[in-house]
Amino acid sequence: MGKRLRLSLLGITGIVLSCSFAVGSLAVTYPKVPNPPAKYPAGELGKMVKLGENIIMHTNTNPLTKNLVGNKLNCTSCHINGGRTKALGTFIGTALSFPAYSKREKTVQTLQDRINNCFMRSMDGKRPVIDTKASVAMAAYVTWLSEGLPIKMNPKKPVNPYYTNLWPNKKLNPIIKSATHKNYVRGKEIYENRCASCHGTGGQGNRQFPPLWGKNSYNTGAGMSKIGKMASWVLYNMPLGNPNLSEKDAVDVSIYVDAQPHSDFDLTKHLFPRSEMGYYNSKVLHERHNVRSNFAKPWGLDIDKIRGDHKIKGSSINP
Repeated sequence: MGKRLRLSLLGITGIVLSCSFAVGSLAVTYPKVPNPPAKYPAGELGKMVKLGENIIMHTNTNPLTKNLVGNKLNCTSCHINGGRTKALGTFIGTALSFPAYSKREKTVQTLQDRINNCFMRSMDGKRPVIDTKASVAMAAYVTWLSEGLPIKMNPKKPVNPYYTNLWPNKKLNPIIKSATHKNYVRGKEIYENRCASCHGTGGQGNRQFPPLWGKNSYNTGAGMSKIGKMASWVLYNMPLGNPNLSEKDAVDVSIYVDAQPHSDFDLTKHLFPRSEMGYYNSKVLHERHNVRSNFAKPWGLDIDKIRGDHKIKGSSINP
């Protein structure tokens, strides 16, 4: 089986899935992402950037955002080390893509739009109001990480230019589309044998390792709830400091975790009333997802056949 390493899935802080896998021969090719800035801006701008960094690192406890978060995750759960790494999920270069067209919202999105929309999905909370202190601070921090780099606006999707072709990684699609109960069982065995000691048999997590599913994790509108996106992230990030998982490993782990109960997503429940929110930059005002629909579209997978039971209903969790 070869040497074994510890795997922390979805970051150090926030969602973390600790597992061990045999080291394989796969070595993914990483884009040449530059180093982050070494020095904060001076004066009030520097203070705003530092505030944004604090919010990114401590989203669910920072006074400005804790009431906007509906679970126990932080932005750094997926954007490791506050987005300072060079792997998929980095914030280095992200601001270069904006404004960018979003197929999901069917509008051209600003960086604030993109960040704030994540609160509704990955954070399972409420969308921050544009131009509030928290919103400006987070955008300032993410923008600072791209200081000095050339702008490259994206007319197709609001994704970091260094990873626009890898999020999601289409090479994984055939594995996902052909998935069966065996993929789920393999992922379950990995979790129970190598992960449950940190996260519990029910994925509930603990003080050091947050929950991977359930009401305290991401909802079914989040990118990580989509098998292709989650598996792509895992492939380029895990194990921490030495990513070496095979494509099948990444897909099977993602199938197992995403097939567990996650809160249903209903867009209307994550938006403040128009009188409080102001203008919402989206042509899509109604959007709903659940675990079952995420497996059915676009993969054509039956969640009952994948899991081998009928425990996932139309609504997997009713918050």
